[in-house]
Amino acid sequence: MRQPAHGGNLAWAAALADCPPDAILDFSASISPLGPPNSAIAAIKSQIGNLKHYPDPNYSELRLALSHFHQVPSEWILPGNGSAELLTLIGRELAQLAATILITPAFGDYYRTLAAYNAKVLECPLSLVTGHRSLVIDKGQRTKDKGLLLNNPHNPTGKLFSRDSILPYLEQFALVVVDEAFMDFVPPNEEQSLIPVVQEYPNLVVLRSLTKFYSLPGLRLGYAIAHPDCLAKWQLWRDPWPVNTLAAAAAIAALQDTKFQQQTWAWLPPTRNQLFQGLAEIPGLQPQASAANFLLVESQESTSQLQHQLLKYHQIFIRDCLSFKELGDRFFRVAVREESDNQRLLTALNSVLSGEWGVGEQEF
Repeated sequence: MRQPAHGGNLAWAAALADCPPDAILDFSASISPLGPPNSAIAAIKSQIGNLKHYPDPNYSELRLALSHFHQVPSEWILPGNGSAELLTLIGRELAQLAATILITPAFGDYYRTLAAYNAKVLECPLSLVTGHRSLVIDKGQRTKDKGLLLNNPHNPTGKLFSRDSILPYLEQFALVVVDEAFMDFVPPNEEQSLIPVVQEYPNLVVLRSLTKFYSLPGLRLGYAIAHPDCLAKWQLWRDPWPVNTLAAAAAIAALQDTKFQQQTWAWLPPTRNQLFQGLAEIPGLQPQASAANFLLVESQESTSQLQHQLLKYHQIFIRDCLSFKELGDRFFRVAVREESDNQRLLTALNSVLSGEWGVGEQEF
């Protein structure tokens, strides 16, 4: 079976570990372990009877809920079949420009969508050693005929760029796309979202996802916030009814679930810090600080072999970083899970890296 480019491929992991998929402890996909919220599950059940009807093609109720949540007019919001569908539309838009600046290491789907439309890509490497929150792009690359595509918090490093460091680029690029798939995990008093300024910049697109924070990857729901003229054009490019009835209902309920949101913001920082400290204490591993629900870890050992050993002997699945060409075989990424799961990961890593199950003992 082919090595997965994304995390969360439990069929591949289970085949390698020779166990059922539900026996895998998955750290490869950065999904919150706290969800889905009960409110979302109840909303899904309440809509089963409506599956015999087509969804509202305008998604009026969903867009109104998102409008209230973000304090943005509903005509500035476009729901999609996960942020992946919206990225495909954005790739077509960016391909019409002279080039797109891509902050690297970059999420693999960015390359996919840009390559699909033969967009020219100019890579802007992000420092992996500095801890500052400023985004710095070479002056020679900042021209009005180019686009800029980045995510904040950054994937896979977890760095959180300040809003103020991104704002100047809105005056220097034709189109700026900020993927905020992990911004929900940042408490409101610390978040750096550009949604509050989106109505001031017709060349700004903000992408959001309900997949990670609310643990709903199977429903596929994301949304774009941008100028209505831009969204109207994208509507003409895509198939009708991209969001199903159950996904729309779950999203509306989740957005209104303030208890779940507060629970997540209270849970993540201390749990992430405990995992960070535990990883830092393991010889040969160096985790990086993160604002998201995952940690990027540098390893002195081959991380692809480490991944295989953890699966074979412990049924634990970490995300290798081979799909990020700047990182290669010396970095891996792990989601922050509940404390008992995190401890199981730390114990397994200690076991493998101490030589109890030698990383290099078998070729794959």
